[in-house]
Amino acid sequence: MYVCGITPYDATHLGHAATYLTFDIVNRVLRDQGHEVHYVQNVTDVDDPLFERADRDGIDWRDLGARETQLFRDDMTALRVLPPRDYIGAVESVNEVVEAVGKLVASGAAYILDDEYPDIYFRTDATEQFGYESGYDRATMDRFFAERGGDPDRPGKRHPLDALLWRAARPGEPSWESPHGPGRPGWHIECSAIALNRLGVEFDIQGGGQDLIFPHHEFSAAHGEALTDSRRFARHYVHTGMIGLDGEKMSKSLGNLVLVSRLRQQGVDPAAVRLGLLESHYRTDRMWTDEVLERGVARLNRWRTAAAAAVGPDAADVIDRVRQHLADDLNTPKALDAVDAWCADVETGIGRSASAPEEIATAVDALLGITLR
Repeated sequence: MYVCGITPYDATHLGHAATYLTFDIVNRVLRDQGHEVHYVQNVTDVDDPLFERADRDGIDWRDLGARETQLFRDDMTALRVLPPRDYIGAVESVNEVVEAVGKLVASGAAYILDDEYPDIYFRTDATEQFGYESGYDRATMDRFFAERGGDPDRPGKRHPLDALLWRAARPGEPSWESPHGPGRPGWHIECSAIALNRLGVEFDIQGGGQDLIFPHHEFSAAHGEALTDSRRFARHYVHTGMIGLDGEKMSKSLGNLVLVSRLRQQGVDPAAVRLGLLESHYRTDRMWTDEVLERGVARLNRWRTAAAAAVGPDAADVIDRVRQHLADDLNTPKALDAVDAWCADVETGIGRSASAPEEIATAVDALLGITLR
């Protein structure tokens, strides 16, 4: 499983948290089913937003990246997200990118601009199946490419949608040596190289937020397929919905981000945040409100009280129902409802099993990542 990571120029917000909680549930469900999971995640610690924020704050971009990456990992630990086996930064994968770009140029899948800055671009028509991952029409691709980091109007490109593989060195920007001159990696090839070198081609799951469908996942797939002459980079693509705040899109530009670290500083139990995010289906766009957090806190308290009871209803049936709901496209709302129903039975005095509360606590911890004891 490969899940696209953060660009570490700001703290972890609830949109990040919702995405990584989703793939944490995927990870837990697969492990519960007996699979060995090789989970890989990157961190884009070389990118324009990072440089811009570092310049604004008067800090070295490497120090900013290291600080925000550590804060992100601390937030994930607090939320009880199981860490990836491989957590790879763009900086440490530069040599892998250089090798991949060289292969794409040699095969004709990429070309070098004859320009003051000889950037290297991937040919959109290098793979016959380009476009299958998103299923978008050309107009939609054009719009998202321009909105999400693409450069359709770059002079010298053969096609507006051709994606940057290697950005030739510019004054004041970090760069690394390569056979095609100094520069730094493009965004999409970073993930292609990291995934291919750790999981190989046609790995099982490529994941991230729905805003990565195009161009990022489309081009990551195309790069990987062109490098390996494969029909499919990943077997399955899984995308999460967006999180808003009180009816508005949550974004840095609007200044309405809800930060995980800030909630932690306010004394909010991360388990309540986790429950608040899991109460809706992962694919839905939804809002974070005070009421969502209040429901998460109340649910956590109720579950912990029930798990502390001396006896309860038999646990086997409810655990089986939780597993069934999670196996049905990660239906976390119904999984939470199943545990709620068990708690209601405890509250009404149904059941005489002394082992049930502990069994429920163990299952909820393993499957949903919520500590009840």
